[in-house]
Amino acid sequence: MTELMPILLVEDNPDDEALTRRALKRNRIANPLVVARDGVEALDYLFARGCHAGRDVRIQPSIILLDLKLPRMDGLEVLRQMKADERTRQLPVTVLTTSVEETDVQSSYRLGANSYIRKPVDYDQFIEVLRQLGTYWLVLNVPPGGRRT
Repeated sequence: MTELMPILLVEDNPDDEALTRRALKRNRIANPLVVARDGVEALDYLFARGCHAGRDVRIQPSIILLDLKLPRMDGLEVLRQMKADERTRQLPVTVLTTSVEETDVQSSYRLGANSYIRKPVDYDQFIEVLRQLGTYWLVLNVPPGGRRT
């Protein structure tokens, strides 16, 4: 059996992290969840540096769930840097944020985000959003190289 590729959640809010964990579990999404609590840590994970030095960079996330409002480095800068690098350019990124700013939506897509979703405040709606994301990105979508996660 093929090992499941991780999901990278870039989120600084512990409540949103816990909610995401519950939603993944409730939707029976078994991919391991890696959490980066700021933009610097997210890039360190992706490029195997800092506290993630020595990590096998061939194992990249099947999907990145990226908040925009982050400490140390915001989500737009994370997106800019990962899409500028050949090693991470094709990784799918879903911006999952509370931002309702149209400039954030436009900037996210301009920088290469694959989708932009406003976090639902309602628990059941959030569960459904994660179910649909999991179905699309982890089951239906065929990534470059054709490898399913």
